[in-house]
Amino acid sequence: MRALLIMAQRVDLDPDPAKLPGGQVLERLTDGIAGFALIFCLIGLVVGAGLWALGGTSSNYQQTFVGKRAFAVSAVAALLIGGAAAIINFFYGAGRSI
Repeated sequence: MRALLIMAQRVDLDPDPAKLPGGQVLERLTDGIAGFALIFCLIGLVVGAGLWALGGTSSNYQQTFVGKRAFAVSAVAALLIGGAAAIINFFYGAGRSI
């Protein structure tokens, strides 16, 4: 009896953006936002490297630290943006196997 009750409560999830109106528009919007985010990462990387270089040559340790931090944060953000789909798919696959 209990097994029958558990089977009756079973649900299934199949995410597919094409099943809703505007799904393709949402995918394109996501791609565009990721593109802008990568451009901002590039700007942060260049500015951070410049601050790092200026701080290092002028012996300004705080400016050097800020430059290094901006460089590292921009690089890690670009890494996460590039791997976002793989990260989401990994955790979705792990969740499906539970």
